Amino acid sequence: MTAMQTAIQREELADQLQWNEQGLIPTVVQDAASKQVLMVAYMNRESLKLSCEKGETVFWSRSREELWHKGATSGNTQRIVSISADCDRDTLLVQVVPNGPACHTGSYTCFFDVCAEQESSESAPPLSIISDLERMIAEREAERPDGAYTSYLFDKGIDKILKKVGEEAAEVIIAAKNGDNTELRNETGDLLFHLLVLLRERKLPLDDVLAELKRRHQAPRRDTYDEHGKV
Repeated sequence: MTAMQTAIQREELADQLQWNEQGLIPTVVQDAASKQVLMVAYMNRESLKLSCEKGETVFWSRSREELWHKGATSGNTQRIVSISADCDRDTLLVQVVPNGPACHTGSYTCFFDVCAEQESSESAPPLSIISDLERMIAEREAERPDGAYTSYLFDKGIDKILKKVGEEAAEVIIAAKNGDNTELRNETGDLLFHLLVLLRERKLPLDDVLAELKRRHQAPRRDTYDEHGKV
């Protein structure tokens, strides 16, 4: 696709949006990997155009009345994965790969639980801990709190993370060979955790892995044959 075609598509999108009386549209920014909502800001036509051109979020600051390239001074930029509009065309959803915290407080997200009902471990869906871990790991990567083991892994980088994945995989094998299910349970938990850290380091959403598993599950099975002996 040529630059001119891209510009035409961008203008067509802008023309279809329902801008408010100030020429703005609310924009929800979401982590493309963890699906956590990071912040809400506003865009105008110019900031939308610049966001598409730069591949990073650019907003309109209502308080300063000027364009605002997120992370231009702090370095906490947001690389755009996709931009979509809701059914009424009056709100944008921008999925991003964040480079650091989204909030000016230094937090991963600008949103915090104010009135959230605590869910007991007994009533929580069995796999909800995976989503909770994915969000926590994303927070650790963005905020890097001192003393946190996950911060240590991200600070050391991909080689250290890969080493830990290899170590934990070996310990799972040893536990299974030993016939010790308690040990196997513990080591499997360690392996899953470090795999989630690895996925975050590589900016590969767990949803993409699950989608691949679904694709494989829906593919024709190799041991399924018709009356002619063919799949």
